[in-house]
Amino acid sequence: MDVFDAIRGRRTHKSFDPEPVPREMLEELFDLARFAPNHHLTQPWRFRVLGPKALVRLKEEAGPAEAPKLDRAPTLVVASARLSGAQQQDEEDLCATAAAVYAVLLGAHARGLASYWRTPAVLRTREGREAVGVPDGERVLGLIHLGRPLTQPPPKDREPVGSFLVFLD
Repeated sequence: MDVFDAIRGRRTHKSFDPEPVPREMLEELFDLARFAPNHHLTQPWRFRVLGPKALVRLKEEAGPAEAPKLDRAPTLVVASARLSGAQQQDEEDLCATAAAVYAVLLGAHARGLASYWRTPAVLRTREGREAVGVPDGERVLGLIHLGRPLTQPPPKDREPVGSFLVFLD
């Protein structure tokens, strides 16, 4: 798949086939993260694929109103960045981790998978972080939902490039 087509064709999905993504494919996708730009090659990203017990713990912490949203996709992955405590490095590492997540999303799209990157409130709580093994010193960037798509969402309107691009002299 051409990179331009991958970027323009990737969509956020909220409806997935129940079959989990095979481990081998997950390893292939997360191998792409290694190639995300990261200053000083810190490779700060951390990914945790949730198994059944971890998902139960997270759902318990999420509560009855939010737990059903964790059942949308058959494969859930917590994405976090390891932080150093140095402000500039941490800012760069957060951006690098976001780039790594996007590499995974594009790779998933190229392999025919659907994805949804969201930031549930439970992962910003101490209890939610503990439920999925995120230690102090890491910042959660979100939860990646992965699986085969049941539907194909239509493209949404985007701002024209002129609304955010300026050429300076």
